[in-house]
Amino acid sequence: MIEAETHRDPDLAVIEAGSRTLRTQGGPPESDVPARPEDPEVAQALREVEGELATRWGETKLEPSLSRVAALMDVLGEPQRAYPSIHITGTNGKTSTARMIEALLGAFELRTGRYTSPHVQSVTERISLDGAPVSAERFVETYRDIAPYIEMVDAQQEHRLSFFEVLTGMAYAAFADAPVDVAVVEVGMGGSWDATNVIDGSVAVVMPIDLDHTDRLGTTPAEIATEKAGIIKPDATVIMAQQPVDAAQVLLRKAVEADATVAREGLEFGVVARQVAVGGQQVTLRGLGGEYPEVYLPLHGAHQAHNAAVALAAVEAFFGVGAQRAEPLDIDTVRKAFAAVASPGRLEVVRRSPTVVLDAAHNPAGARAAAGAIGEAFQFSRLIGVVGASGDKNVRGLLEAFEPVFAEVVVTQNSSHRAMDADELAGIAVEVFGEDRVQVEPRLPDALEAAITLAEEEGEFTGAGVLVTGSVITVGEARLLLGKG
Repeated sequence: MIEAETHRDPDLAVIEAGSRTLRTQGGPPESDVPARPEDPEVAQALREVEGELATRWGETKLEPSLSRVAALMDVLGEPQRAYPSIHITGTNGKTSTARMIEALLGAFELRTGRYTSPHVQSVTERISLDGAPVSAERFVETYRDIAPYIEMVDAQQEHRLSFFEVLTGMAYAAFADAPVDVAVVEVGMGGSWDATNVIDGSVAVVMPIDLDHTDRLGTTPAEIATEKAGIIKPDATVIMAQQPVDAAQVLLRKAVEADATVAREGLEFGVVARQVAVGGQQVTLRGLGGEYPEVYLPLHGAHQAHNAAVALAAVEAFFGVGAQRAEPLDIDTVRKAFAAVASPGRLEVVRRSPTVVLDAAHNPAGARAAAGAIGEAFQFSRLIGVVGASGDKNVRGLLEAFEPVFAEVVVTQNSSHRAMDADELAGIAVEVFGEDRVQVEPRLPDALEAAITLAEEEGEFTGAGVLVTGSVITVGEARLLLGKG
Protein backbone atom coordinates (compact mmCIF):
# COMPACT_ATOMS: atom_id res chain seq x y z
CA MET A 1 0.00 0.00 0.00
CA ILE A 2 1.37 3.41 -0.90
CA GLU A 3 1.61 5.83 2.02
CA ALA A 4 -0.28 3.51 4.31
CA GLU A 5 -0.84 4.85 7.80
CA THR A 6 1.97 3.55 10.00
CA HIS A 7 1.85 5.80 13.06
CA ARG A 8 -1.45 5.22 14.84
CA ASP A 9 -2.53 6.60 18.17
CA PRO A 10 -3.44 3.92 20.76
CA ASP A 11 -6.70 5.76 21.44
CA LEU A 12 -7.84 4.91 17.91
CA ALA A 13 -8.08 1.24 18.82
CA VAL A 14 -10.54 2.07 21.59
CA ILE A 15 -12.67 4.16 19.25
CA GLU A 16 -12.53 1.60 16.47
CA ALA A 17 -13.68 -1.13 18.82
CA GLY A 18 -16.99 0.68 19.08
CA SER A 19 -17.46 1.15 15.34
CA ARG A 20 -18.16 -1.25 12.52
CA THR A 21 -15.60 -1.43 9.72
CA LEU A 22 -16.10 -2.56 6.16
CA ARG A 23 -14.08 -5.52 4.94
CA THR A 24 -14.98 -8.03 2.28
CA GLN A 25 -15.60 -11.47 3.72
CA GLY A 26 -13.65 -14.26 2.00
CA GLY A 27 -18.99 6.70 -16.98
CA PRO A 28 -20.34 9.26 -18.49
CA PRO A 29 -18.65 11.06 -21.40
CA GLU A 30 -15.97 13.60 -20.56
CA SER A 31 -17.45 17.00 -19.74
CA ASP A 32 -15.75 20.36 -19.78
CA VAL A 33 -16.38 23.85 -18.45
CA PRO A 34 -19.35 25.44 -20.27
CA ALA A 35 -18.89 28.56 -22.35
CA ARG A 36 -21.26 31.52 -22.19
CA PRO A 37 -24.51 30.92 -24.10
CA GLU A 38 -24.42 31.87 -27.77
CA ASP A 39 -28.10 32.82 -27.85
CA PRO A 40 -28.24 36.52 -26.82
CA GLU A 41 -31.58 36.10 -25.04
CA VAL A 42 -30.34 33.14 -23.01
CA ALA A 43 -27.10 34.95 -22.20
CA GLN A 44 -29.08 37.98 -21.01
CA ALA A 45 -31.38 35.82 -18.88
CA LEU A 46 -28.36 34.14 -17.28
CA ARG A 47 -26.78 37.52 -16.55
CA GLU A 48 -30.00 38.63 -14.88
CA VAL A 49 -30.06 35.56 -12.63
CA GLU A 50 -26.36 36.02 -11.81
CA GLY A 51 -27.11 39.64 -10.97
CA GLU A 52 -29.94 38.68 -8.63
CA LEU A 53 -27.75 36.06 -6.94
CA ALA A 54 -24.99 38.65 -6.52
CA THR A 55 -27.26 40.80 -4.34
CA ARG A 56 -27.20 38.08 -1.67
CA TRP A 57 -24.61 37.25 0.96
CA GLY A 58 -21.50 35.94 -0.73
CA GLU A 59 -19.96 32.58 0.06
CA THR A 60 -17.47 34.09 2.50
CA LYS A 61 -20.14 35.70 4.68
CA LEU A 62 -21.63 32.97 6.80
CA GLU A 63 -24.05 32.54 9.66
CA PRO A 64 -23.76 29.01 11.09
CA SER A 65 -27.37 27.92 10.79
CA LEU A 66 -29.46 25.57 8.67
CA SER A 67 -32.71 27.37 9.49
CA ARG A 68 -33.02 29.31 6.22
CA VAL A 69 -32.16 26.48 3.84
CA ALA A 70 -34.32 24.08 5.88
CA ALA A 71 -37.23 26.50 5.52
CA LEU A 72 -36.66 26.62 1.77
CA MET A 73 -36.64 22.83 1.56
CA ASP A 74 -39.88 22.75 3.52
CA VAL A 75 -41.78 25.07 1.17
CA LEU A 76 -40.35 23.22 -1.85
CA GLY A 77 -41.68 19.92 -0.54
CA GLU A 78 -38.37 18.45 0.65
CA PRO A 79 -36.85 17.72 -2.79
CA GLN A 80 -33.61 16.51 -1.20
CA ARG A 81 -35.49 13.46 0.17
CA ALA A 82 -36.44 12.27 -3.34
CA TYR A 83 -33.14 10.46 -3.98
CA PRO A 84 -30.24 8.91 -2.04
CA SER A 85 -27.10 11.02 -1.66
CA ILE A 86 -23.35 10.69 -1.31
CA HIS A 87 -22.09 13.64 0.74
CA ILE A 88 -18.44 14.79 0.51
CA THR A 89 -16.47 16.97 2.92
CA GLY A 90 -12.78 17.55 3.70
CA THR A 91 -10.19 20.21 2.90
CA ASN A 92 -8.85 19.27 -0.54
CA GLY A 93 -9.84 16.90 -3.34
CA LYS A 94 -13.61 17.15 -2.94
CA THR A 95 -14.47 18.25 -6.48
CA SER A 96 -12.18 15.79 -8.24
CA THR A 97 -13.49 12.97 -6.06
CA ALA A 98 -17.08 14.02 -6.72
CA ARG A 99 -16.41 13.87 -10.46
CA MET A 100 -14.92 10.38 -10.11
CA ILE A 101 -17.89 9.17 -8.06
CA GLU A 102 -20.24 10.65 -10.64
CA ALA A 103 -18.38 8.92 -13.47
CA LEU A 104 -18.51 5.54 -11.71
CA LEU A 105 -22.21 5.80 -10.94
CA GLY A 106 -22.95 6.89 -14.49
CA ALA A 107 -20.98 3.97 -15.90
CA PHE A 108 -23.24 1.67 -13.89
CA GLU A 109 -26.23 3.28 -15.64
CA LEU A 110 -27.49 5.42 -12.78
CA ARG A 111 -28.80 8.90 -13.46
CA THR A 112 -26.67 11.30 -11.42
CA GLY A 113 -26.85 14.82 -10.08
CA ARG A 114 -23.64 16.50 -8.91
CA TYR A 115 -23.38 19.70 -6.86
CA THR A 116 -19.89 21.17 -6.43
CA SER A 117 -18.30 24.52 -5.66
CA PRO A 118 -16.77 26.90 -6.43
CA HIS A 119 -17.07 27.09 -10.20
CA VAL A 120 -14.10 27.57 -12.53
CA GLN A 121 -15.74 29.76 -15.19
CA SER A 122 -19.53 29.55 -15.17
CA VAL A 123 -21.92 29.31 -12.24
CA THR A 124 -23.84 26.66 -14.19
CA GLU A 125 -20.93 24.24 -13.59
CA ARG A 126 -22.03 23.82 -10.01
CA ILE A 127 -25.12 21.80 -10.93
CA SER A 128 -24.58 18.80 -13.20
CA LEU A 129 -26.91 16.13 -14.51
CA ASP A 130 -25.62 12.90 -16.04
CA GLY A 131 -22.05 14.11 -15.95
CA ALA A 132 -22.53 17.47 -17.68
CA PRO A 133 -23.30 20.96 -16.33
CA VAL A 134 -26.93 21.97 -16.71
CA SER A 135 -27.57 24.23 -19.67
CA ALA A 136 -27.91 27.96 -19.12
CA GLU A 137 -31.58 27.63 -20.08
CA ARG A 138 -32.19 24.98 -17.44
CA PHE A 139 -30.26 26.95 -14.82
CA VAL A 140 -32.40 30.02 -15.45
CA GLU A 141 -35.59 27.96 -15.52
CA THR A 142 -34.75 26.29 -12.20
CA TYR A 143 -34.08 29.65 -10.58
CA ARG A 144 -37.31 31.16 -11.89
CA ASP A 145 -39.29 28.11 -10.74
CA ILE A 146 -38.20 28.43 -7.12
CA ALA A 147 -37.88 32.25 -6.97
CA PRO A 148 -41.37 32.75 -5.44
CA TYR A 149 -40.48 30.29 -2.67
CA ILE A 150 -37.16 32.03 -2.09
CA GLU A 151 -39.01 35.32 -1.63
CA MET A 152 -41.42 33.64 0.78
CA VAL A 153 -38.56 32.35 2.95
CA ASP A 154 -36.70 35.68 2.75
CA ALA A 155 -39.77 37.42 4.17
CA GLN A 156 -39.95 35.03 7.13
CA GLN A 157 -36.27 35.00 8.14
CA GLU A 158 -34.08 37.51 9.95
CA HIS A 159 -31.59 37.32 7.07
CA ARG A 160 -32.26 36.61 3.40
CA LEU A 161 -31.10 33.34 1.94
CA SER A 162 -27.44 33.54 0.91
CA PHE A 163 -25.99 33.01 -2.57
CA PHE A 164 -24.88 29.50 -1.62
CA GLU A 165 -28.17 28.61 0.07
CA VAL A 166 -30.14 29.59 -3.03
CA LEU A 167 -27.82 27.57 -5.29
CA THR A 168 -28.16 24.59 -2.97
CA GLY A 169 -31.93 24.84 -3.17
CA MET A 170 -31.71 25.06 -6.96
CA ALA A 171 -29.51 21.95 -7.13
CA TYR A 172 -31.77 19.86 -4.92
CA ALA A 173 -34.86 20.99 -6.84
CA ALA A 174 -33.21 20.26 -10.20
CA PHE A 175 -32.19 16.79 -9.04
CA ALA A 176 -35.73 15.98 -7.92
CA ASP A 177 -37.19 17.34 -11.13
CA ALA A 178 -34.83 15.35 -13.39
CA PRO A 179 -35.25 12.93 -11.52
CA VAL A 180 -31.86 11.50 -10.54
CA ASP A 181 -31.12 8.09 -9.08
CA VAL A 182 -28.41 9.48 -6.79
CA ALA A 183 -26.98 12.89 -5.90
CA VAL A 184 -23.27 13.52 -5.34
CA VAL A 185 -22.99 16.59 -3.12
CA GLU A 186 -19.88 18.51 -2.08
CA VAL A 187 -20.11 20.71 1.01
CA GLY A 188 -19.33 24.38 0.58
CA MET A 189 -17.50 24.78 3.89
CA GLY A 190 -17.32 22.67 7.04
CA GLY A 191 -20.20 20.27 7.35
CA SER A 192 -22.46 20.61 10.39
CA TRP A 193 -24.01 23.93 9.38
CA ASP A 194 -23.16 23.89 5.68
CA ALA A 195 -26.26 24.54 3.57
CA THR A 196 -25.89 21.17 1.85
CA ASN A 197 -26.33 19.37 5.18
CA VAL A 198 -30.11 19.16 4.92
CA ILE A 199 -29.58 15.87 3.08
CA ASP A 200 -29.12 12.51 4.78
CA GLY A 201 -26.23 11.04 2.85
CA SER A 202 -26.25 7.26 3.02
CA VAL A 203 -22.53 7.51 2.25
CA ALA A 204 -20.46 10.23 3.94
CA VAL A 205 -17.04 10.84 2.38
CA VAL A 206 -14.37 12.69 4.36
CA MET A 207 -11.40 13.79 2.27
CA PRO A 208 -8.07 14.66 3.97
CA ILE A 209 -8.47 17.38 6.58
CA ASP A 210 -5.90 20.17 6.78
CA LEU A 211 -5.82 23.78 7.96
CA ASP A 212 -8.03 26.05 5.85
CA HIS A 213 -10.78 28.54 6.73
CA THR A 214 -9.28 28.53 10.24
CA ASP A 215 -11.14 31.72 11.15
CA ARG A 216 -14.44 29.84 10.75
CA LEU A 217 -13.76 26.14 11.27
CA GLY A 218 -11.02 26.00 13.91
CA THR A 219 -7.26 26.18 14.22
CA THR A 220 -6.40 22.47 14.54
CA PRO A 221 -7.30 19.43 12.43
CA ALA A 222 -9.36 18.11 15.35
CA GLU A 223 -11.42 21.29 15.60
CA ILE A 224 -11.98 21.36 11.85
CA ALA A 225 -12.89 17.65 11.88
CA THR A 226 -15.55 18.37 14.49
CA GLU A 227 -17.36 20.61 11.99
CA LYS A 228 -16.83 18.28 9.05
CA ALA A 229 -18.03 15.25 11.03
CA GLY A 230 -21.47 16.86 11.00
CA ILE A 231 -22.29 15.17 7.69
CA ILE A 232 -22.11 11.71 9.31
CA LYS A 233 -25.71 10.62 9.78
CA PRO A 234 -27.19 7.64 11.68
CA ASP A 235 -26.54 4.29 10.00
CA ALA A 236 -24.50 5.90 7.20
CA THR A 237 -21.31 4.46 5.75
CA VAL A 238 -18.28 6.69 6.30
CA ILE A 239 -15.51 6.55 3.69
CA MET A 240 -12.50 8.13 5.36
CA ALA A 241 -9.41 9.25 3.47
CA GLN A 242 -6.10 9.24 5.33
CA GLN A 243 -6.30 11.79 8.14
CA PRO A 244 -4.15 13.39 10.82
CA VAL A 245 -4.53 11.24 13.93
CA ASP A 246 -6.39 13.88 15.95
CA ALA A 247 -8.86 14.41 13.08
CA ALA A 248 -9.34 10.65 12.72
CA GLN A 249 -10.18 10.38 16.42
CA VAL A 250 -12.92 12.97 16.08
CA LEU A 251 -14.38 11.33 12.98
CA LEU A 252 -14.38 7.86 14.49
CA ARG A 253 -16.04 9.06 17.68
CA LYS A 254 -18.77 10.67 15.60
CA ALA A 255 -19.19 7.42 13.66
CA VAL A 256 -19.62 5.50 16.93
CA GLU A 257 -22.25 8.00 18.12
CA ALA A 258 -24.14 7.71 14.83
CA ASP A 259 -23.80 3.90 14.68
CA ALA A 260 -22.19 4.40 11.29
CA THR A 261 -20.05 1.91 9.39
CA VAL A 262 -16.48 3.03 8.70
CA ALA A 263 -14.03 2.24 5.90
CA ARG A 264 -10.57 3.79 6.23
CA GLU A 265 -8.00 4.43 3.53
CA GLY A 266 -4.87 2.41 4.23
CA LEU A 267 -6.86 -0.25 6.07
CA GLU A 268 -10.10 -1.26 4.38
CA PHE A 269 -9.19 0.24 1.00
CA GLY A 270 -6.40 2.18 -0.68
CA VAL A 271 -3.83 2.55 -3.44
CA VAL A 272 -1.82 -0.63 -4.03
CA ALA A 273 0.42 0.65 -6.82
CA ARG A 274 0.70 3.51 -9.29
CA GLN A 275 2.97 4.52 -12.13
CA VAL A 276 3.13 7.53 -14.39
CA ALA A 277 1.49 7.04 -17.79
CA VAL A 278 1.00 9.28 -20.81
CA GLY A 279 -1.63 11.85 -19.88
CA GLY A 280 -2.10 10.54 -16.35
CA GLN A 281 -1.27 7.39 -14.41
CA GLN A 282 -1.93 3.66 -14.19
CA VAL A 283 -3.15 2.55 -10.77
CA THR A 284 -4.08 -0.60 -8.92
CA LEU A 285 -6.70 0.06 -6.26
CA ARG A 286 -7.85 -2.10 -3.39
CA GLY A 287 -11.52 -1.56 -2.78
CA LEU A 288 -13.96 -2.95 -0.26
CA GLY A 289 -14.64 -5.85 -2.61
CA GLY A 290 -11.09 -6.71 -3.62
CA GLU A 291 -8.39 -5.52 -6.00
CA TYR A 292 -8.92 -3.49 -9.18
CA PRO A 293 -5.75 -3.73 -11.31
CA GLU A 294 -4.61 -1.71 -14.33
CA VAL A 295 -6.97 1.24 -13.98
CA TYR A 296 -6.00 4.21 -16.17
CA LEU A 297 -6.64 7.60 -14.57
CA PRO A 298 -6.18 10.63 -16.86
CA LEU A 299 -5.23 12.91 -13.96
CA HIS A 300 -1.80 13.64 -12.56
CA GLY A 301 -0.38 13.16 -9.08
CA ALA A 302 -0.41 10.79 -6.14
CA HIS A 303 -3.22 12.82 -4.59
CA GLN A 304 -5.49 11.98 -7.53
CA ALA A 305 -4.73 8.27 -7.13
CA HIS A 306 -5.81 8.54 -3.50
CA ASN A 307 -8.91 10.47 -4.57
CA ALA A 308 -9.69 7.60 -6.95
CA ALA A 309 -9.39 5.05 -4.13
CA VAL A 310 -11.81 7.05 -2.02
CA ALA A 311 -14.25 7.45 -4.92
CA LEU A 312 -14.20 3.73 -5.66
CA ALA A 313 -14.82 2.84 -2.02
CA ALA A 314 -17.70 5.33 -1.84
CA VAL A 315 -19.41 3.80 -4.87
CA GLU A 316 -18.79 0.29 -3.58
CA ALA A 317 -20.40 1.30 -0.28
CA PHE A 318 -23.34 2.82 -2.12
CA PHE A 319 -23.89 -0.51 -3.89
CA GLY A 320 -23.46 -2.48 -0.64
CA VAL A 321 -20.08 -4.02 -1.44
CA GLY A 322 -18.41 -5.14 1.78
CA ALA A 323 -21.73 -5.26 3.61
CA GLN A 324 -24.60 -6.91 1.72
CA ARG A 325 -22.35 -8.36 -1.01
CA ALA A 326 -18.76 -9.56 -1.15
CA GLU A 327 -17.97 -9.50 -4.86
CA PRO A 328 -16.28 -6.42 -6.35
CA LEU A 329 -17.75 -4.13 -8.96
CA ASP A 330 -17.29 -5.08 -12.60
CA ILE A 331 -13.66 -4.25 -13.40
CA ASP A 332 -14.26 -3.31 -17.04
CA THR A 333 -16.96 -0.82 -16.04
CA VAL A 334 -14.69 0.65 -13.37
CA ARG A 335 -11.85 1.03 -15.88
CA LYS A 336 -14.14 2.67 -18.43
CA ALA A 337 -15.44 5.14 -15.86
CA PHE A 338 -12.06 6.24 -14.55
CA ALA A 339 -10.64 6.58 -18.06
CA ALA A 340 -13.37 9.16 -18.83
CA VAL A 341 -12.81 11.36 -15.75
CA ALA A 342 -11.96 15.03 -16.27
CA SER A 343 -11.29 17.66 -13.61
CA PRO A 344 -10.84 21.12 -15.16
CA GLY A 345 -8.35 23.36 -13.41
CA ARG A 346 -6.60 20.48 -11.67
CA LEU A 347 -3.13 20.19 -13.28
CA GLU A 348 -4.88 20.85 -16.59
CA VAL A 349 -2.75 21.50 -19.67
CA VAL A 350 -4.23 24.38 -21.68
CA ARG A 351 -1.35 25.27 -24.00
CA ARG A 352 1.82 23.79 -25.51
CA SER A 353 5.12 25.42 -26.57
CA PRO A 354 5.58 26.40 -23.86
CA THR A 355 3.34 24.15 -21.81
CA VAL A 356 0.93 26.06 -19.56
CA VAL A 357 -0.70 24.13 -16.71
CA LEU A 358 -3.54 25.33 -14.49
CA ASP A 359 -4.07 24.15 -10.92
CA ALA A 360 -6.59 25.53 -8.44
CA ALA A 361 -4.43 24.93 -5.34
CA HIS A 362 -5.31 27.67 -2.86
CA ASN A 363 -3.91 26.42 0.46
CA PRO A 364 -0.56 24.89 1.54
CA ALA A 365 -1.78 21.28 1.44
CA GLY A 366 -3.12 21.68 -2.09
CA ALA A 367 0.06 23.47 -3.15
CA ARG A 368 2.26 20.67 -1.79
CA ALA A 369 0.22 18.10 -3.73
CA ALA A 370 0.41 20.14 -6.94
CA ALA A 371 4.14 20.80 -6.56
CA GLY A 372 4.90 17.12 -6.14
CA ALA A 373 2.64 16.08 -8.98
CA ILE A 374 3.92 18.56 -11.54
CA GLY A 375 7.50 17.43 -10.96
CA GLU A 376 6.50 13.80 -11.40
CA ALA A 377 4.25 14.21 -14.42
CA PHE A 378 5.93 16.93 -16.50
CA GLN A 379 9.64 17.03 -15.58
CA PHE A 380 10.05 20.63 -16.69
CA SER A 381 13.62 21.86 -16.97
CA ARG A 382 12.43 25.21 -15.61
CA LEU A 383 9.04 26.14 -14.18
CA ILE A 384 7.62 29.64 -13.99
CA GLY A 385 4.78 30.26 -11.55
CA VAL A 386 1.88 32.66 -11.97
CA VAL A 387 0.21 33.17 -8.61
CA GLY A 388 -2.93 35.13 -7.80
CA ALA A 389 -4.35 34.36 -4.35
CA SER A 390 -7.19 35.38 -2.07
CA GLY A 391 -6.40 37.63 0.85
CA ASP A 392 -8.07 35.35 3.39
CA LYS A 393 -5.79 32.38 2.66
CA ASN A 394 -2.44 31.23 4.08
CA VAL A 395 -0.57 32.80 1.18
CA ARG A 396 2.87 32.45 2.75
CA GLY A 397 2.35 28.72 3.27
CA LEU A 398 1.16 28.36 -0.32
CA LEU A 399 4.21 30.18 -1.70
CA GLU A 400 6.58 28.20 0.52
CA ALA A 401 5.14 24.97 -0.88
CA PHE A 402 5.87 26.10 -4.43
CA GLU A 403 9.28 27.68 -3.74
CA PRO A 404 11.31 24.49 -4.42
CA VAL A 405 9.74 23.99 -7.87
CA PHE A 406 9.39 27.56 -9.19
CA ALA A 407 12.50 29.03 -10.84
CA GLU A 408 10.69 32.38 -10.88
CA VAL A 409 7.24 33.57 -9.91
CA VAL A 410 5.02 36.24 -11.44
CA VAL A 411 2.57 37.52 -8.84
CA THR A 412 -0.74 38.99 -9.95
CA GLN A 413 -4.34 39.33 -8.86
CA ASN A 414 -7.69 38.19 -10.21
CA SER A 415 -10.85 40.25 -10.54
CA SER A 416 -12.46 39.05 -7.29
CA HIS A 417 -12.97 41.49 -4.44
CA ARG A 418 -11.29 38.83 -2.27
CA ALA A 419 -8.07 38.93 -4.29
CA MET A 420 -4.90 39.88 -2.45
CA ASP A 421 -3.37 43.07 -3.87
CA ALA A 422 -0.51 42.17 -6.20
CA ASP A 423 1.95 44.43 -4.38
CA GLU A 424 1.05 42.91 -1.02
CA LEU A 425 1.44 39.43 -2.49
CA ALA A 426 4.79 40.47 -3.97
CA GLY A 427 6.03 41.54 -0.55
CA ILE A 428 5.41 38.05 0.81
CA ALA A 429 6.82 36.42 -2.33
CA VAL A 430 10.07 38.38 -2.04
CA GLU A 431 10.50 37.11 1.51
CA VAL A 432 9.99 33.53 0.32
CA PHE A 433 11.75 33.55 -3.08
CA GLY A 434 14.13 36.49 -2.93
CA GLU A 435 13.79 39.68 -4.93
CA ASP A 436 15.54 38.35 -8.06
CA ARG A 437 12.96 35.59 -8.54
CA VAL A 438 9.81 37.72 -8.23
CA GLN A 439 8.07 39.77 -10.91
CA VAL A 440 4.89 41.80 -10.30
CA GLU A 441 2.16 42.13 -12.94
CA PRO A 442 -1.12 43.33 -11.38
CA ARG A 443 -3.15 42.43 -14.50
CA LEU A 444 -3.56 38.70 -15.11
CA PRO A 445 -3.19 38.97 -18.93
CA ASP A 446 0.15 40.73 -18.42
CA ALA A 447 1.22 38.13 -15.87
CA LEU A 448 0.48 35.28 -18.28
CA GLU A 449 2.38 37.01 -21.07
CA ALA A 450 5.35 37.69 -18.78
CA ALA A 451 5.49 34.08 -17.57
CA ILE A 452 5.26 32.66 -21.09
CA THR A 453 8.04 35.03 -22.20
CA LEU A 454 10.24 33.87 -19.31
CA ALA A 455 9.57 30.24 -20.21
CA GLU A 456 10.43 30.91 -23.86
CA GLU A 457 13.74 32.56 -22.99
CA GLU A 458 15.43 29.18 -22.72
CA GLY A 459 14.54 28.24 -26.28
CA GLU A 460 11.98 26.07 -27.99
CA PHE A 461 13.31 22.67 -26.95
CA THR A 462 14.41 23.21 -23.36
CA GLY A 463 11.21 22.01 -21.70
CA ALA A 464 10.32 25.09 -19.65
CA GLY A 465 6.73 25.44 -18.47
CA VAL A 466 4.26 27.71 -16.68
CA LEU A 467 1.99 26.84 -13.75
CA VAL A 468 -0.93 29.17 -13.02
CA THR A 469 -2.25 28.71 -9.50
CA GLY A 470 -3.30 30.24 -6.17
CA SER A 471 -7.07 30.44 -6.58
CA VAL A 472 -9.93 28.83 -8.45
CA ILE A 473 -10.84 32.31 -9.71
CA THR A 474 -7.33 32.95 -11.02
CA VAL A 475 -7.39 29.60 -12.81
CA GLY A 476 -10.83 30.24 -14.28
CA GLU A 477 -9.88 33.66 -15.62
CA ALA A 478 -6.60 32.31 -17.02
CA ARG A 479 -8.51 29.49 -18.66
CA LEU A 480 -10.68 31.99 -20.52
CA LEU A 481 -7.71 34.15 -21.51
CA LEU A 482 -5.94 31.10 -22.90
CA GLY A 483 -8.90 30.16 -25.07
CA LYS A 484 -10.57 27.38 -23.06
CA GLY A 485 -14.33 27.84 -22.80
